[in-house]
Amino acid sequence: MSDCCNSGCHTGVEECRDACAGTMPRRVMWLQWTTLAWMAMECGVSLAAAAKAHSVALSAFGSDSLVELLSAVVVLLQFLPRFPLRKRHAERAAAVLLFALAVAVAAIAGLSFGAAVETSPMGMAITAMALVVMPVLAWLKRREARKMRNGALGADAAQSATCAYLAAVTLAGLAAHAVWRVDWVDSAAALAAVPVLAVEGRRTWRGEGCGCGG
Repeated sequence: MSDCCNSGCHTGVEECRDACAGTMPRRVMWLQWTTLAWMAMECGVSLAAAAKAHSVALSAFGSDSLVELLSAVVVLLQFLPRFPLRKRHAERAAAVLLFALAVAVAAIAGLSFGAAVETSPMGMAITAMALVVMPVLAWLKRREARKMRNGALGADAAQSATCAYLAAVTLAGLAAHAVWRVDWVDSAAALAAVPVLAVEGRRTWRGEGCGCGG
């Protein structure tokens, strides 16, 4: 039984009925499958570009895409009848993914700080596309998370927002390197995302990811 059922439904009848029945609303299902398709493509392209350009920032961005994909899977697992996943467990799993990403980004950037990097038109293209797609997905997911009072979906929305932020930082780093050829900018761009990931992970672990307020 969801929080919506226990505390009184403050959303529409359809959303409350779906939440109480343990089924996923069609809008959320569409959002998660769209996320899975996009993140699979984004991950593949960014990691391929990272390997070609030896870019730490692109590696971090590609790792974020993989974690975002896993986070979308966690949300879906909550609603599979043969794979029941309690909402609190889903929130904790999403938080662990955020912490894991923060550690991975910091480690990659620290170990490769100042390493030679090549210009990556493909990397700039995929990060620019992410700057358009991810804020929209984040806003839609956060809206649905508030309606359903679902922390795991809220955490997934936070990861989508973080992905957009990381895309902006990565694109800025790639563009700066392309213009000024300063290699350390790439690692600095990756490290800039670590505090955001850590804060979002802590909020999600505490059950504050959905932004439901109370």
